[in-house]
Amino acid sequence: MDVVEQIRQTASLLEIASQYTTLNKRGSKYVGLCPFHSERNPSFTLDPDKQLYHCFGCGAGGDVFALVMEKEGMSFPEAVKHLAERYRIPLPQRSDAAARAQKTEEKIFKINEDALAFFRRNLHATEEGKKALNYLKQRGLAEQTLETLRLGYAPESWTALADHFQARGVPPELLMKAGLVVPGRKKAGWFDRFRGRVMFPIFNLTGKTVAFGGRTLSGTETKYLNSPETPIYSKGRILYGLNFTKDAVRTQGALILVEGYTDFTGLFQSGIAHCAASLGTSLTAAQVSLARRFSPRLIINYDGDSAGRTAAARAVALCFEQGTDVSVVVLPADLDPDGYIRRHGREAYLALLDKSRSGLRFLFDAATGGRLPATPEAKAGILRSLLAAVDKMPDPIVKSEYVHQLSNLFGVDEEFVRSVLSPQDGTAAQEDAPFLYAEKRLLQILLHNPEFVPSVMDEILEGDFDSVGSRDIFSALCDLHHSSSPLNVQTLGARLNKGRVKHLSRILIEPSDPPTPEEALDCLFALRKIHLDERLRSLQAEIVDKEKKGNWDSVRKLISLRNDLTRQRMSL
Repeated sequence: MDVVEQIRQTASLLEIASQYTTLNKRGSKYVGLCPFHSERNPSFTLDPDKQLYHCFGCGAGGDVFALVMEKEGMSFPEAVKHLAERYRIPLPQRSDAAARAQKTEEKIFKINEDALAFFRRNLHATEEGKKALNYLKQRGLAEQTLETLRLGYAPESWTALADHFQARGVPPELLMKAGLVVPGRKKAGWFDRFRGRVMFPIFNLTGKTVAFGGRTLSGTETKYLNSPETPIYSKGRILYGLNFTKDAVRTQGALILVEGYTDFTGLFQSGIAHCAASLGTSLTAAQVSLARRFSPRLIINYDGDSAGRTAAARAVALCFEQGTDVSVVVLPADLDPDGYIRRHGREAYLALLDKSRSGLRFLFDAATGGRLPATPEAKAGILRSLLAAVDKMPDPIVKSEYVHQLSNLFGVDEEFVRSVLSPQDGTAAQEDAPFLYAEKRLLQILLHNPEFVPSVMDEILEGDFDSVGSRDIFSALCDLHHSSSPLNVQTLGARLNKGRVKHLSRILIEPSDPPTPEEALDCLFALRKIHLDERLRSLQAEIVDKEKKGNWDSVRKLISLRNDLTRQRMSL
């Protein structure tokens, strides 16, 4: 019996569901309020014999894996691991390379937790930290907020954290891999990355510390400093604070997206809990996809200045591309969300939230200033730019409605506007796609160390690169290898567009450590995990859909395929 089926037979759906809602027996079934949406009359029904649930209000349904995935925001493999640990069911043995990678990840998680405890002690138990604590309280942060978000302080010292871990026998190379120390440039040794900063721990959806952000108090340095990409952290794939707010987001049916830590804390402390932050970086497709796991609607609320509005426009265009319902809260030019709440209060902010503009209207207003330009040439240029964003929408019905709205806004015949639309090849979006640490590192290793290429190529499976932004580069690289052509930027450049060559060159000139064949395989397997996770997530959604329709032949086939993929995933 495979591990998935063993978990299915052992795990109690009733026990798991009872963590999220109160269930009362009614005949052979159990009924209660749905844990996925707000309701007054119970419509959530659970059948313990079939080990299935269904909500007649919102349509949610599935088995114990679907329940855990939906409520905890987990992927299917994460749900399998979570339930296996809960019911003490051993998971399949991993390969040596995967086991090493997992061990490294576990060490980094432990280091991050120790570092967080160090930062928190410094905030509350040192004279230097008390100054930072006073600063936070002057900014209106309550003690409860500091405790909930687990804020800390990194002392103004070159080696305080490095010394802390050295006394515990932790190798500095591992601290560097965790992003906490950097090697000296002029002087030998290891030095703390974060110094004299209020520390914001960054958590994954299950509450594990994956990285840190630090805000300076001196005003003489870069205001915010963030952890680099690490084996457990990719900034383009996480939303700050979502581990705290995912239930509120699901309940409200919307996620307010802000740019940084302080904006998030301002909303969160004010009781506006359906929010998260994009860590001050440009919004990515992976972050939009993550948000959509909890809500179909995204409300962008960036700073009110020109930079914030430009970032909001980019975010709207990306949401269009992802098929996400998006609107924008427009703030006064001199305020960010936290500043607006502190100056005007919670109720004023909620009133502003109610007046959020649709994504299309925001793009129109941003491009025209609310008034159409006087010349036909300028008018045509703006219309074409908006059509380019709308044309990337995956839903033809939504796209058609937006074209109708644009024709009305510009006073142009609708059929003519439709004739202007042209298919997009996705090149620009592909060029801007963020690369994961494993992608960048594997490209560095293969192109700087061609002797590693044959052993890595022997391990590549179809689909390994389907879910990452560099898939075209790896496809070209594989083609060159199979045709026995030299592997370098020049030969790759002949198969890629100029934008991709620039992106690749930027990656290759980054400083990097000496690699090993094992590290190359670790990176490959990390990308394989991502691909399998995406396939499993898609399969699970399809299984739930077929179960609702009673198409049991399809369900059995899909479950068999899911079990096969799960075995592959668990072996990594």
